[in-house]
Amino acid sequence: MLEEEMLEKRVWAVVGANQDPEKFGNRIYNKLKARGYEVYPVNPMYESIDGDKCYKDLSSLPVLPDVIDMVVSPKRGKAFIDEAASLGIRYIWLQPGTHDGGILKQIDELELQGVQACVLVALR
Repeated sequence: MLEEEMLEKRVWAVVGANQDPEKFGNRIYNKLKARGYEVYPVNPMYESIDGDKCYKDLSSLPVLPDVIDMVVSPKRGKAFIDEAASLGIRYIWLQPGTHDGGILKQIDELELQGVQACVLVALR
């Protein structure tokens, strides 16, 4: 199953990570870290998240992640998915509310692998 295959990958980027502990971007970032994943926050609006350097885009990450976890609106997500494809990142995890027909079509056309699920539920 694709979801399990993605969860076995150890290097993730959370697109839309933020500093608000009540928001999903922060909760997902911290859950992945707590589970031993090597995880990088990506959000052009922050310098750091919980003391960790935050990156403005996928291209500025120190390592190439296996999976990107999308925690942004479909409108904001399109550019990150294009960037992931250009960098050779194949796995896109779409949190609830982060996808629409356009995003799903884009993932398909770029020949990426996408999962629509909540990583917080998957890592219970």
